[in-house]
Amino acid sequence: MKKVAIFGKPGGGKSTLAMNLAAVTGLKYFPLDTVEYNKNGERISPEDFLGEHSKLIESDNWIIDGLGTMESFWARIDAADTLIIVDLPYYIHYWWITKRLLKSCFVRPVGWPEGSSVLKGTFASWQYLRLSPGFWSDELFDKIQSLGENKKIYRIEKVGEINSFAHRFARTDTNI
Repeated sequence: MKKVAIFGKPGGGKSTLAMNLAAVTGLKYFPLDTVEYNKNGERISPEDFLGEHSKLIESDNWIIDGLGTMESFWARIDAADTLIIVDLPYYIHYWWITKRLLKSCFVRPVGWPEGSSVLKGTFASWQYLRLSPGFWSDELFDKIQSLGENKKIYRIEKVGEINSFAHRFARTDTNI
């Protein structure tokens, strides 16, 4: 395991999982939102984003969480040797997005771009989550599965797996 792509619906614990996995594997962690946004919270140009993203996926090792553009998503799927899909029940995603907003009064959310509005991000996450069934479908998972013939693919569907995955994986995988 050298290049890990973690993706799924918003508010599912991808950043927490990525940080935990980076801690036990020593792989470099890149929250995609911090690549996609400037420190003032504004999105960088699509060209600049794709350039930065290309540099990241060409590097020797990484854990990248997030979606980005469709072009970057499929490039990351191609480049990764390990794919982790976070696919929790929708009500959990809605609750965790709301909880992230409430906690942001006291602490910046994990993997959140500096200077970016958590309130705006929350509304965008709720909206994206509402539209997610049309995107995060069985057909998409089947396509990812077909592209991942020589990749390790994990689908996390239970809350407990978010926190335990990295430590369980570190104990069982000898390729780290």
